[in-house]
Amino acid sequence: MMDEASKDKLWQNYSKTHNADLRDQLILEYAQLVKLVAGRMSMYLGYNVEYDDLVGYGVFGLIDAIDKFDYGKNVKFETYASLRIRGAILDQIRKMDWIPRTIRQRQKKIDLAIKEIESAKGRNATDIEIAESLGISEEEFGEWQSQMKITNVVSLNEFMEQGSEIPAENNKNAHFDSPEEVIEKEELRKILSEALELLTEKERRVIELYYYEELTLKEISSILEVSESRISQLHTRALQKMKSKMGGYIGIFTQ
Repeated sequence: MMDEASKDKLWQNYSKTHNADLRDQLILEYAQLVKLVAGRMSMYLGYNVEYDDLVGYGVFGLIDAIDKFDYGKNVKFETYASLRIRGAILDQIRKMDWIPRTIRQRQKKIDLAIKEIESAKGRNATDIEIAESLGISEEEFGEWQSQMKITNVVSLNEFMEQGSEIPAENNKNAHFDSPEEVIEKEELRKILSEALELLTEKERRVIELYYYEELTLKEISSILEVSESRISQLHTRALQKMKSKMGGYIGIFTQ
């Protein structure tokens, strides 16, 4: 791994020449970033896709990021590239359209059951109520939730595609937010706050530890003293609840 000074020099030389050998050096230097993004995504996808395949898809995103990155702007390459890598992986998954029809159907049934229960009772639906509405056991519903992880990821792809433009960081010349952007950010904060209120204490804690503290599911299971599979269920359930409130904004949790 290069130090920051060496990276800067490499980027300066590549920006001026676009030399193929320098490009290969950049790819090797940031290969670990692809593995990091693929590793986090594999937590969502489970056994549906091989980790090595995710890495392979992500490499295309890294190459695309290197080719399109403007070194002159005050933007961290890692931030920019992470979105490109993730976008490339999700794009390939979507093109494959390998999500089984039964899983798509189950997701629709769960969404409908939650909507009907919450409309009738005026509160959040419990797992037991959802399972009863679906005519399955609570244990089987837990298995369904585990399968839904992949649909949550793919359904968030639209936001990621919109997130390819990264704002400058710590740039004195960066533009001020327009009134529309200020309103949008205020709206997002309000929606996020309302979405978190939908969660149980444990679900909220899982979201906080996973997305804000960036802990793994295994680490979270140790902290909360429950099994890793239970943490996975809580995570999926939380995203399902928040998706109904946040819509497209839910994508902030996959960056």
